[in-house]
Amino acid sequence: MADKKNGSKKVSRRKFLIRGGLGAIGVVAIGAYIFRNPIRRQILGVVNSLEAPYTDNTDQPMVWFEVNSDNSIVLHSPKMEMGQGTFTGIAQMAAEELMVGIEQIHVVHAASATGNVDSFATGGSTSISGLWQPLRELAAMLRVMLLNEAARKMNKNVEELTIDKGIISGAGDKMSYAQVAEGVVDWEIPDVPVLKDAKDYKYIGKPISRVDLDAKVYGDPIFGMDAEMQGMLYGAVVRPTKIGATFVSADIKEAEGMPGVVKIIVENDFVGVIANSIIEAEHAKEAIKVVWESYEDLSTADIIGMMTVGNGNSMVIQKNGQSLVEDDDFETLEFRSPIGAHAQIEPNGVVAYVEGDKATVKISTQVVSITRKEVAKRLDIDVENVNIIPTYLGGGFGRRLHTPHAVQAALMSKAVGKPVKYFFSRKEEFQHDMFRPPTHHVIKGKLNAEGFLEALEHDFVSGDVATDSALIPNALTNFLGADVGAIRGGFIQYTAVPNFKAVHWHVTLPFATSWWRSLGLLANTFAMESFMDKMAIMAKKNAVDFRLAQIGDDTIDVRLKNVIQAAAEKANYTEDIIDGKAMGFAASIDANTPCAQVAEVSVVGNEIIVHKVTVAMDPGLAVNPDQIRAQCEGSVIMGMSAVLYEKMEVENGELTPTIYGPYQMALMKNAPKEIDVVLLQGKDTPGAVGEPPLGPIGAAIANAVRRLTGERLTELPLKISKNNLS
Repeated sequence: MADKKNGSKKVSRRKFLIRGGLGAIGVVAIGAYIFRNPIRRQILGVVNSLEAPYTDNTDQPMVWFEVNSDNSIVLHSPKMEMGQGTFTGIAQMAAEELMVGIEQIHVVHAASATGNVDSFATGGSTSISGLWQPLRELAAMLRVMLLNEAARKMNKNVEELTIDKGIISGAGDKMSYAQVAEGVVDWEIPDVPVLKDAKDYKYIGKPISRVDLDAKVYGDPIFGMDAEMQGMLYGAVVRPTKIGATFVSADIKEAEGMPGVVKIIVENDFVGVIANSIIEAEHAKEAIKVVWESYEDLSTADIIGMMTVGNGNSMVIQKNGQSLVEDDDFETLEFRSPIGAHAQIEPNGVVAYVEGDKATVKISTQVVSITRKEVAKRLDIDVENVNIIPTYLGGGFGRRLHTPHAVQAALMSKAVGKPVKYFFSRKEEFQHDMFRPPTHHVIKGKLNAEGFLEALEHDFVSGDVATDSALIPNALTNFLGADVGAIRGGFIQYTAVPNFKAVHWHVTLPFATSWWRSLGLLANTFAMESFMDKMAIMAKKNAVDFRLAQIGDDTIDVRLKNVIQAAAEKANYTEDIIDGKAMGFAASIDANTPCAQVAEVSVVGNEIIVHKVTVAMDPGLAVNPDQIRAQCEGSVIMGMSAVLYEKMEVENGELTPTIYGPYQMALMKNAPKEIDVVLLQGKDTPGAVGEPPLGPIGAAIANAVRRLTGERLTELPLKISKNNLS
């Protein structure tokens, strides 16, 4: 723990005081005016373009680094690695300021017992950008602390010493970081030193290979499903199949006597089976007779009826100039997107062990802090007595932004006094997902005499995304008037249009909807950029030129123009059909990162084939260009899967399908043969990467199909009408 000795600041070995100076993000309320819509719109605009920094308490000692005897450095990351390459990027940043080799940095997930807990989450494309400043400052502080201690041990002036790969040298003497740290109990904490100049970077900006590559190639047990504890039992949870069902009662007599069953617990919100094996737990679960109270049987048509512009609560999130009126001569298009599942490869899983007033939980989660608090509250123990040990995530995409199954496993463990492992079946994942909500869009536009937009309006309805989630309570939505997740991509980026307006309608659905990679961006951009293509055709203008002429001159506008031009140039964009292939264009801004894409498409029969996608994106400073290109490629393929194949239905009150196959997804054969990525760096700090490339792909494909078939596709997943069969 930190203390003071002779007026100087001290901290115990391997504990370092963070001096990030980032503070907390807050919203200033000015009297009753906060509830006036113009003020709300200003705040929503800021939130929509916010690049969220790392905001945890910078006044408390946290364990970030360990110096090992072999002179390697362990970095305890508060951000989770779920395939996005975060561990590699933060290793590059740490190695840079620590002046060690990248191979000397070993990144691990920070267990909550270390105190290095991110109270927000791993999400929102914030891991690299949020840690950019504080992590480099921490690494630089550690370097100075080791340098000062080396000077003391070597009886030399600090100015005489140099560092190379964690070896401190001076006047013929050498000491490794490990030798310097040996035996030291108290460390003097310096002020934050001057960080490296960009021209001196050795690792930042370089295509460093993934630090977690070997573990994944060789199949090391690093994921949540691999987690084990000695002597563990296995759990299963009885879940309803009907939407909105609530537990009434359970008859467990038959199941209690089945082979391998150790105990069955009945809580007020679930029934849990603990057995000697997974199979025995699952068999016993099927024998439990549960009475559920549920809604009348709903259908997809019922959900579509709910999700229609005009239903729910509305908020004008953006407005400039005059609104269109019915007497105006304007064009209108409507768009819809369906319910989407996360469908990640690894189902949710957890191992929990409760011993008295302490709990240990191994879990793949994006929200260590929230999971820890939920377990502590349900067990009625102190939060500090719950140690969440995060694992690698076999896909997250927002699915693990709430992991309450940790509570269920903890309660089952408490009941038997042994560790209990529990993970979802694939059916449970599909039926009890926190789905991407369906949407409906009504877009209106009016051209002026010169063939450019005089007015543009976007009304869109969505279910919960951020609202009522584990991260953001209803109160914030009530405060701001709109769901800050659903509006991503819903803002109009063509701010040179004289009159524009965006209106968000919020509807609460009878099943759980929440965060899905890119939030509202995918559906909102599909609708808006498809409409922009329609208006460009009506104006008899090139789609790229039409967009460029209606973008403003602010910094973000200039960056958007640059990616549009870069994508068009790299793809040799043309609106001619060549050898049966057409190009479609689309662009978007998400979390202050602009992205433009060109999709080269053909149609064979009623099948849409994507041959090539060109991506131009400006994420700011590229810590690892290869990592960013990989994120762009992954986003394109995930986006293609969503816009061409994926769709959940509601039949007889149940969400379906419940397994891969019937839930169609893009396969290897459907992936484009080429994804060409161009990176621009329009600012000198890293920005969002993981989600922005999902924005344009749907509209880019649909716009190419329009050129090939003459049909404007307005619903996801995209389907060619029979009259286009050839």
